[in-house]
Amino acid sequence: MLHPRRVYFEPRALDYPLGQRLLEVFRGANVPIHFTSSHNRVTGIPGKGPQKAFFEGKHTLVVGVRKTPKFQTCRPSAHYQLPLVTGCPGLCEYCYLTTTMGKKPYIRVYVNIDEILEWTQEHIAARAPEETVFEGAATSDPVPVEPYTGSLARAIEFFGRQSRARFRFVTKFDDLDSIISVRHEGKTEVRFSINAAPIIAQFEHGTPSLEKRLDAARRVREAGYPLGFLVAPIMRIEDWKSEYSRMFREVQRVLGDTGPLSFEFITHRFTQRAKSQILSVFPQTALDMDETRRRFKYGQFGYGKYVYPPDTMDEFQDFFTTQAHQVSDQARVLYNV
Repeated sequence: MLHPRRVYFEPRALDYPLGQRLLEVFRGANVPIHFTSSHNRVTGIPGKGPQKAFFEGKHTLVVGVRKTPKFQTCRPSAHYQLPLVTGCPGLCEYCYLTTTMGKKPYIRVYVNIDEILEWTQEHIAARAPEETVFEGAATSDPVPVEPYTGSLARAIEFFGRQSRARFRFVTKFDDLDSIISVRHEGKTEVRFSINAAPIIAQFEHGTPSLEKRLDAARRVREAGYPLGFLVAPIMRIEDWKSEYSRMFREVQRVLGDTGPLSFEFITHRFTQRAKSQILSVFPQTALDMDETRRRFKYGQFGYGKYVYPPDTMDEFQDFFTTQAHQVSDQARVLYNV
C-alpha cells in the first residue's frame, strides 16, 4: 500500500465524492496537502538531483480527473487501456516508466470513476458484437492505491455485468484483500508480474517477494478469478535456466493443482534514452545494458530499442514455453517478445 509523503489535489477533483473523501482521509492522517491548477503543474516536490527527485516523486500522490474519453490502444495485452491510475510506487531499476513519467514520477489517481466506466461502455458498444478487452495496468500498478480509491473493485464489478467485455490487470503487489469478495463473474483476469528471485531482490526495490506474490495469487485463484503470470523482464543472468526453473517450481508448489493459467513472457530490452535515465537514478546498477551484446530493433511506436539477439530469443521461447506447460497442462502462452 502506498504511504504518500504529500498529496496534491487538482481543482475539479473536489467536485467528486471520492475526491472529497480522499481529502478527509489524508488530512486525518496528517499528510501534507497541496493544491495545483493542473497535473502538468505539480510544483514543490522536493529533491535536487535525479536520484532525490525520482524517489520523492515516487512518494507523491496526485488526485485528479480523467478528462479524455478516448482510451489508448494496448497491444498485445488488450484492445484498450482502462485509465484508473497512472504511475507506480515500485522502484524497479529497469522500468520503462522511468523514461515516460518525468524526473519526478508521481502517482496519479482519477476520482471520476463513474465517467470513466461510462466511456468504457461506449468503447464496448463501438466494437459490438465483438468482445473488447481492457487492460488496467498499462501505465501503472493500480493495487498500491486501491485501499484509497476502490477503483479496481468498481471496475471488476462493472465488467462482471458485461456480456461483451473482459478486464485484466497485472501487479507486483500483494494487498488484494479488497477485491477478493467482489462479484467478478469470471470476467476479470488477475495477473502477477513475477521473476527469478535474484532479479526481484537485486532490481525490484520496494516490491513484495516472489513468495508473497505467489501467496496472493493463490488467494486470487481461490476466489475464482482467472489467473495469469507475466514473467518480465526475462534476463540472461548467470545460471538463468536454473533460477527460472526454480521460479516455475515455486509457482507449481504454491498453486498445487494449477488449472487454467495464462503466461506472458517479455525479455529485457532498453532504449538509449532509458539507459541514460536509469544510470542517472541508479548509477551503480548491475543491469546489463551493453549495446554490443544486443540487436537494435524498431518497436511498434517507432522508436528503437536494444533487444537480445535472435538465437537468445529462440532459446528463451523454447525454455519458457516448455516450463509453462510443465506447470499446468492447461497453460496458455499468450506471447513471447
